[in-house]
Amino acid sequence: MSPRARTYDESDVRIRANPRGSRPRTKDRPAHGDAIAGFVTGVDRGRYTLIVHGGGERVVVAMKARELGRKSVVIGDEVALVGDTTGGPDSLARIVRVEPRRSVLRRTADDTDPVERIIVANAEQLVIVTALVDPEPRPRMIDRCLVAAYDAGMEPLLVLTKADLVDPAPFLAHYAMLQVRHLVTSRDPGTGHWVGLKPLQDMLTDRISVFIGHSGVGKSTLVNALVPGAGRATGVVNAVTGRGRHTSSSAVSLRLPGANGWVVDTPGVRSFGLAHVDLTRIIGHFPDLAPGAEQCPRGCTHDEEDCGLDAWVRSGQAGAAGESRLDSLRRLLRARSPACDD
Repeated sequence: MSPRARTYDESDVRIRANPRGSRPRTKDRPAHGDAIAGFVTGVDRGRYTLIVHGGGERVVVAMKARELGRKSVVIGDEVALVGDTTGGPDSLARIVRVEPRRSVLRRTADDTDPVERIIVANAEQLVIVTALVDPEPRPRMIDRCLVAAYDAGMEPLLVLTKADLVDPAPFLAHYAMLQVRHLVTSRDPGTGHWVGLKPLQDMLTDRISVFIGHSGVGKSTLVNALVPGAGRATGVVNAVTGRGRHTSSSAVSLRLPGANGWVVDTPGVRSFGLAHVDLTRIIGHFPDLAPGAEQCPRGCTHDEEDCGLDAWVRSGQAGAAGESRLDSLRRLLRARSPACDD
């Protein structure tokens, strides 16, 4: 044996007290019993703005915890937060739980798109804003929004703008049989003040309301009047195409001043796909036509020669707008190309 050789024994072996990988894996997730409640008011590139009430109301910025996986977090969600919830500069909390949603408003890019896009959660009212002129109203776009509202369990409210330029009565006649709640607004040419703003404020109180409408109808202008200081971008209508230009680029939830209510302003839309809505349910969202379907043959697609809806409309039981309403229904049922509001 070399003089430098050494005999080793067990005392020379260093054993780590907690070697990596020695702890058994578990599927149990932390209960987060100390989590506090928050309400999501904005989403921007993986960061969520929330209102937190525990210990005094404050604004908190958070990220989604890894344990939520692919579960989406959207405006209107009620969530549980842990981490730095002080709301101070550079603070960042974690969203660890999304509470069960009472309602979900969805849309797809078109009627063939399998991917649903959740617009907002837990809203009670869908405010469909449309101009009576400049740009011209698009009834089929409104019908799509109504179907989406009914499917989500939300109450629709039709708000007409620019009533100082056109009589709203002929347009409203198309929705008389549906008994859709509506409000007519306009701008006073002399003062520029809104006419009809106070009744709208009253209908928004104590509710979470989503504003939706195609570009150029004055939706964001109306939101700015309801929530002074909101600073929602507004645009003008293209004189050649008659369409509005997209201005607001993201949805945001805004508190209604002096009232317990929230207004969710969404970007202007030019299409509203309904791929997520079962086509067999769509007729149920046209209550002025649905009774006529009882006379249809079995398996009727409601777009064929023997469809009972034609006789129902001819009898006058669907109302004066029955023919145009049936046309809208059939357009929805047969739609398989990108949804449009033309």
